[in-house]
Amino acid sequence: MKLVNIHKHTLLLFLIIGVHTVKAQVWAMQQCIDTAQVHNKNLQMSRNNIAIGEQREKEAKANLIPKVTANADYKYFTNLPYQLMPLSTFNPTAPEGQFKEAQFGVPHNINANLQLSMPLYNPQVYGAIQTTKIASELTKLQYQKTEEQIYFEISNLYYNAQILHHQLAFIDSNLINAEKLLKNMQLLNEQLLAKGTDVSKVKLQVSQLTTQKETIKSKYEQVLNALKFAMGISIEQNLQIEPNIQYHNTNEYTPASTLDIRIIKTQNRLLSSELSTLNKSRFLPSLNLIGMYGTTGFGYDKQPNDFLKFYPIGFAGIQLSYPLFNGTVTQRKINQKRFEILNSEIQFELNTEQNNMQVENAKLQIMVTKKSVETTTEQIELAQTIYEQTLLQQKQGTANLTDVLLADNALREAQQTYINAVIEYLKADLELKKLTGNISTTK
Repeated sequence: MKLVNIHKHTLLLFLIIGVHTVKAQVWAMQQCIDTAQVHNKNLQMSRNNIAIGEQREKEAKANLIPKVTANADYKYFTNLPYQLMPLSTFNPTAPEGQFKEAQFGVPHNINANLQLSMPLYNPQVYGAIQTTKIASELTKLQYQKTEEQIYFEISNLYYNAQILHHQLAFIDSNLINAEKLLKNMQLLNEQLLAKGTDVSKVKLQVSQLTTQKETIKSKYEQVLNALKFAMGISIEQNLQIEPNIQYHNTNEYTPASTLDIRIIKTQNRLLSSELSTLNKSRFLPSLNLIGMYGTTGFGYDKQPNDFLKFYPIGFAGIQLSYPLFNGTVTQRKINQKRFEILNSEIQFELNTEQNNMQVENAKLQIMVTKKSVETTTEQIELAQTIYEQTLLQQKQGTANLTDVLLADNALREAQQTYINAVIEYLKADLELKKLTGNISTTK
């Protein structure tokens, strides 16, 4: 791509400007965004969070599946447990109210069984299923929010890279003109038609432009490295941006619910679901199907009656549990959730008002930057004309070197102002898309 010398051509609203012929692949902004979709570490973690939310939802539903537990234990009693028996058991003539201690059982006790438990109705389980479902929706919205942030970050970095790329192109163009001017001044100086100080002034300008070029080149590489990091690719990978700035002079976007508002609404639903679960667990009973089947073994290891015998045991039934009083713990949790819901509603109102204010500010910023682009385009054309006329006057002897340098500086300032205005316009447009919930439509 050939360097466009803005001193020789009328600068249109947007130009395709390149520093040199690019051999590496040129990455468009959309390619950078698409690459970040796959390789960006924050997006990868967000996708993992979605998977975690799905597993939590399945975990909550799994509480409705019957649970089977295997239990086994062995006890050897060094001292058999005592029990008090009425004395009349051993002696029918014994008076009432007198007891005799007695040891029951055998030293060896073995128990092995399978226990079954299945909730028939449990308000906490059904509430948890609903809550995890909403939490999963919230995680997906947060992923979209991360996507939006990555899109916004890459777009801004790409715009910054473009502005630096154009600055390098302008500096190269100005440097070529300054070097030509230096040669002319050196030739005039040799012919005793120009002072040595005039040559030094031009040399200083060439030196300043060279230093400025190195500084901007370094900043350009830093921005490219930041862009690579946001994309999730290696810093060593060669990356060249598209220097052609895509300008769309349309800013009419249909207002839609932003992700921030949708996230707050979903958080409010989540809190309401948790509050509903607490209320249900406070007033509704839980009903479970229970069952157990196993064996109990008794053993005696003393002669002459040593033995080990096993006896079956099993039962099935229904267990009803109703909370009567738990020390007002549930009530305190309910009060907390009510305050959290109140804060969520206030946050929704705050974000809505803030978004409306930011939309109006973004529209004003677009109007200002759009006018600035038009004005600076005219300023560049005017500065170009003044510079060419001053060069001609300098050759005719009616303008001195200072006039040429001032005209050149005015042209460079106009170039810089123009680039800044273009990028600020694009950033304001991007901000408006985000605030109106239309940023995803650009993907």
